[in-house]
Amino acid sequence: MSRPPGIVAACVLLVASVLAMASGCGDDADPIADAARDVAPEHVHGLGLNPADGSLYVATHTGLFRMPPGSQEAERVGDHLQDTMGFAVVGPDRFLGSGHPDLRDDLPPLLGLIESSDAGRSWESVSLLGNADFHALRVDGSQVVGYDASGGRLMVSSDRGRTWRSSSPPAAFADVVVDPADPRRLVAASADGLMTSSDAGASWSRLAGAPIALAWPAAAALYSFAADGAVRLSADGGDSWVSRADLPGEPAAVTAIARESLIVALHDGSFASSADGGRSWSRGPWASAQG
Repeated sequence: MSRPPGIVAACVLLVASVLAMASGCGDDADPIADAARDVAPEHVHGLGLNPADGSLYVATHTGLFRMPPGSQEAERVGDHLQDTMGFAVVGPDRFLGSGHPDLRDDLPPLLGLIESSDAGRSWESVSLLGNADFHALRVDGSQVVGYDASGGRLMVSSDRGRTWRSSSPPAAFADVVVDPADPRRLVAASADGLMTSSDAGASWSRLAGAPIALAWPAAAALYSFAADGAVRLSADGGDSWVSRADLPGEPAAVTAIARESLIVALHDGSFASSADGGRSWSRGPWASAQG
């Protein structure tokens, strides 16, 4: 299996730049690792709050980063440049992820489902190594729902990602969320607009709107985020919507801390947060999302 050309080019250039920096590092014990630690976060793919320490974890094209409570600075977790696409915090120091490996690792280009039990410092394969690239991951107890961008598949596991059943949705998905009150009910942001399924992805119907990111922290609180920054809230699973205040930029990734507490990574590298269900937004992940 070959890497998608865009990913190959980006990863090769990134590692090449790290190697170039490392060449001038003298006799350090591990100059490549030292250089990797200086690479900044690029292209946020996922966010999650670690209940073990209250830190915000930021999954990016250039590795995983941590922002402690009260901090506006992201610090690298470890020294790897793993491109973590799908990302979910599922418990204290326990994360699930997917994407593409650091080119220094002897691994297939698609990581399948991976798991960390030490807050992202190390990862182990769970399933689908070499066979899936989840760009969206959602976890509800033992159920894991993911969209495999490499195969255009919606995949659902009832045993924490060990085994899977898959279906072919009618369009490519940018995001997918699960109804907190009904794990078989899904809503997805797709290339053809908003879609919903009541049978865990076996069939789909259309809803109004065309968001690129979603959050569903409570049964009566489904949020959608559009490319132009528009934010909407639905109390009935997407059948009707009310508008909230616009974001100060285009969303890249979203996490919901509670029913009305949201953090959004923007494409310009900044963050916006809300503690009132999107009625107002503040710059910075910790400015107002602690309620």
